[in-house]
Amino acid sequence: MGNRLSKIYTRTGDDGSTGLGDGTRVSKDSARVSAYGTVDEANSAIGIVLAQELPDDVREVLVSVQHQLFDLGGELCIPGHAAIQAADIERLESILDRFNADLPPLKDFILPGGGPAAAHCHLARTICRRAEREVVTLSRHDAVRPEAIRYLNRLSDLLFVLCRVLARAGGHGEVIWNHERRKA
Repeated sequence: MGNRLSKIYTRTGDDGSTGLGDGTRVSKDSARVSAYGTVDEANSAIGIVLAQELPDDVREVLVSVQHQLFDLGGELCIPGHAAIQAADIERLESILDRFNADLPPLKDFILPGGGPAAAHCHLARTICRRAEREVVTLSRHDAVRPEAIRYLNRLSDLLFVLCRVLARAGGHGEVIWNHERRKA
């Protein structure tokens, strides 16, 4: 186990810098800090989903995802570190395919909503998409393993499917975008 924090504040970041996992000091608004910070935000949003009533199989998947997102945050915080593997992405794809198999094909766009669990999952999905964009931005000038980007891309797809599953499981149904509303 790593270091235990006995004191939460250190004052070392009062100058606008923070320490990466390898000890390097960087600005708190660096692309790297933004990327792993948004991964942390996505993880927190998934925690809010987990605070809702959920089917057991969805809960199990999201708990596992939280652990992997924590690993991914560590990968992004420690330059050169590898935590997410191709097998992790393949696992997401398998889970995604399994949940999607029972859903009807999409014919319209879906709006965020469909009950508390689905709505919170939509928020987690959009934060995950932002994390993906920020990791892509980071990759433009720092080394980022492609698995990190692929994982976030697949995770946002999985979260979308879980939004659909949760809207149905909660009895609220999906909120379909009414593109005809302006034609009157």
